[in-house]
Amino acid sequence: MSTKRDLSRPDGNWNHHSVRIDDLDMHLVREGQGQSLILLHGWPEFWWGWHRNIPALAAHFDVIAPDLRGFGQTRVRGPEHAGADTHARDILALADALGLRRFGLVAHDVGSYVAQQVARLSPDRLSGLFFFNCPYPGIGRRWVDPEQVQEIWYQSFNQQPWAAQLVGHTRETCRIYFEGILRHWVHAQGALDGLIEHFVDNFMQPGNIESGFAWYRATNASRMALVRDGAPAMPKIEVPSRFYWGRHDPIIRCAWMDRLSEYFASPILEIAEGAGHFVHLETPGPSNTRIIEFFSRQGSTIPSE
Repeated sequence: MSTKRDLSRPDGNWNHHSVRIDDLDMHLVREGQGQSLILLHGWPEFWWGWHRNIPALAAHFDVIAPDLRGFGQTRVRGPEHAGADTHARDILALADALGLRRFGLVAHDVGSYVAQQVARLSPDRLSGLFFFNCPYPGIGRRWVDPEQVQEIWYQSFNQQPWAAQLVGHTRETCRIYFEGILRHWVHAQGALDGLIEHFVDNFMQPGNIESGFAWYRATNASRMALVRDGAPAMPKIEVPSRFYWGRHDPIIRCAWMDRLSEYFASPILEIAEGAGHFVHLETPGPSNTRIIEFFSRQGSTIPSE
């Protein structure tokens, strides 16, 4: 493991690490101590999407915010077709490399797919699951409801062989694309003020647009199966779970919480009234409070080593 202090960022002096797992060097930021929490970002995000959460959480926990495979500074050789299973195995390998026997997962968007797969592969490793706006199998065909289908255009666009070249043609085209998405998905006024250039900086790094778009190619078959066949019957995830879902998310609608109890045992559900898609970024105070409360309670039930 290598460590560096990044003094160049205006938003903080973070503890950066690079951890070798299998075929890649996974970049992460790690702060705090105590019970370990791994924060799993979505798209179009990277570890920095948690920058309003890490300091508060690190006062209570050992907080680990990785860049998923192909995102941020976790480089891959060309765009890979890595779906949730590959990413989940990466997270389990990361936990092994860090010596974590048990840990909690906080997840959003893409990270929610990954967290569910970790829970299905190794439920005994997890102290709990905390989700923001969680895509899950129970959404089923509703992804293409008449009032919804226009919102998921980017999932098809991102799979086009020319999409990354078009978006990354110049810094300005990159900004237009990602700022348009980000501002449409948030609800809290001012939530993105001063932040857009950080996203543009990330995606203008060589290969980052392609690797982020690769997620949609890797998961297209499973999305189409939901559209074609509807919500599948699956064993429930038994890991304690809590959901904090933005009322105004146009992509993953809060009304879709209705079937969570079919896929999770005794989920705790709550709506974030003042937030859209990026609840953790838009309303960090209430989000941090709920994460701390949930995992503090779970920590008291973790068996000793």
